[in-house]
Amino acid sequence: MRAIWKGAVSFGLVSIGVKLYSATEEKDIRFHQVHREDGGRIRYKRTCSVCGEEVTYDDIAKGYDIGGGEMVILTDEDFADLPLTSSRAIDVLEFVPAEQVDPILYNKAYFLEPEGTATKPYVLLRDALTDSERVAIVKVALRQREQLATLRVREGVLLLNTMLWPDEIRTPDFGFLDEDLKVRPPELAMASSLIDSMTGEFEPDVFTDDYRAALQEVIDAKVEGREVVQPEEAEEAPAAAVDLMAALKASVDRARAARGEQPTRGGGGGEPTPISSARSAQKAAEKKAAKAPAKKTTAKKTAEKKTTAKKAEPAKKTAAKKAEPAKKTAARKTAPRKSA
Repeated sequence: MRAIWKGAVSFGLVSIGVKLYSATEEKDIRFHQVHREDGGRIRYKRTCSVCGEEVTYDDIAKGYDIGGGEMVILTDEDFADLPLTSSRAIDVLEFVPAEQVDPILYNKAYFLEPEGTATKPYVLLRDALTDSERVAIVKVALRQREQLATLRVREGVLLLNTMLWPDEIRTPDFGFLDEDLKVRPPELAMASSLIDSMTGEFEPDVFTDDYRAALQEVIDAKVEGREVVQPEEAEEAPAAAVDLMAALKASVDRARAARGEQPTRGGGGGEPTPISSARSAQKAAEKKAAKAPAKKTTAKKTAEKKTTAKKAEPAKKTAAKKAEPAKKTAARKTAPRKSA
């Protein structure tokens, strides 16, 4: 990486020399405008709309349109008198909890590297920010403009995030905000269930730019002279939901299926909601109460059968004993006598 700025972080009476590096880069595929027939680049000339002459960079100035066809022209001397610091310092203004900074304010990100002998104070500020769980609000002059920024820690490195000024954030002005819309508790419970079923840990590496990959495949195929492989058709966006509850239930089942879980019984209701849990508990209690008398009656009948069987066993044994002598006597009478 190439440093785009050199300066110092002013931390109280401590000055930490740093180099600034762009922390992000766009991976979007860029194209040139060319002539369709021969591929020649399309060039644009800088011409004046009044006299029609081509203008060089040395003759170009900055103008502010005040309306009505009038233009105010600003010179280099006008910009030189502006109150813009040229000290190349990152001035720490205050330290605030990170959650108090709305992410909509963030603009661009830059890595800070310690320069020369500034490594120890750099590490000191880094560790102090980590322990305090706060971010530093700073001011810095970049590209001829003073900017508000935050200083925080990311992967052991100080990260400078330039910010938009508060008056650069638009106020949402939409008609539905003035409407008195009511959300029913079952709908809110089902929506919460859907959120729970789709909850996970954010791992940015698992997400990819499928459009850029497909476009790069087309370009590579053109270069190599081979046939372009058509990518799989993207899934169509679902139509607007008519039955909100049915759509929420179907969404819960879809999320569960994506996780390899079994869909819910009866067409899908997702994870149990507070309402469905209360109803299920009530039904279970009623079933349990209905089954209890039947179980007691069955137990009594079983006990009676066991008692009758026990009483019958001694009677059977006595009858068997009486029958044995009778059998022996009958056998003696029927035996033939031996002749002399």
